[in-house]
Parts: sequence; structure tokens; C-alpha cells
Amino acid sequence: MNKTIILGAMGVLLAGGLLWVVSRPDESGMGGQSMTPPDSGEIPQGAAIVRVALPTELSEQTQMGKRAFDAVCADCHGPNAAGQNGVAPPLVHKTYEPSHHGDYAFLAAVRNGVRSHHWDFGDMPPVEGLTDADVANVVAYVRALQRENGID
Repeated sequence: MNKTIILGAMGVLLAGGLLWVVSRPDESGMGGQSMTPPDSGEIPQGAAIVRVALPTELSEQTQMGKRAFDAVCADCHGPNAAGQNGVAPPLVHKTYEPSHHGDYAFLAAVRNGVRSHHWDFGDMPPVEGLTDADVANVVAYVRALQRENGID
């Protein structure tokens, strides 16, 4: 009976370990992206944090989103959502992939602001002057940039 209990416990531990290994995020094929913020110590203040490949075409919605992003969001998050060292994080980063920060997270951030939790840039204040439709367009633009850069 003791042998059965020991073998059963070993089986549970082995299965749990296997599940842990299988469920870990696969960071290969992410275009060099990981959930860990990049070391920005060597990047000049205000410079882009990541390189962003641009889509060759944008839909009408993503074009509207780009215009709204450029008018309101780029001051902090940089052109093409590449971030600005010392100012705000890049949105074209694994941290903001849809499975981790869904579309609603962007709307909530604009409405309510965000307490700093992934990056050390400080809290993001609420953003004035964007409607829910504007935010949906900005999200469509950011998602198009993310997909072009292997984040989806």
C-alpha cells in the first residue's frame, strides 16, 4: 500500500511538472519580444525603445486610429507606438498582446488611467478628448502594428 501511495504521489508531481513546462509561454517566434521589459539603460532619453516594422497597408479604421494615435498618444508612447525611453512604454511589445491586455484594457486605461505595473515610467493618467470609437480605432491601429511585428 505504501508503494501505491508513493507511486501515486510521484505521478501527480510528474504530471504537475509536465503541465507547468507545457503551459509556460513559448517566447520563440516573437520577433525578439518577451514579456520582460527590455533593458533601456543604453537608450537615450526620449528615444524609441523598440523598432517597429510598419504594415504596407492600413484599413480605413486603422488609418483613423493612426490619426488619433498620432494626435493624442504619440506624445508619450512615441511614433508608431515604439515607446519613448523615460516617458512611456512601447505598445508594440509582447506585454500588450491581446491575450494579456485585451482591447478593453486600452479603453479602461484611457478612461481611468493605469497604475504602473509592468514598466517603471510611473502611472498613466486618464486621457481626455478620446471617444470610445476613437479608442477602438487606436486599438485597431496598435493591433495592426503588433501583428506586423509578430505579436498576436
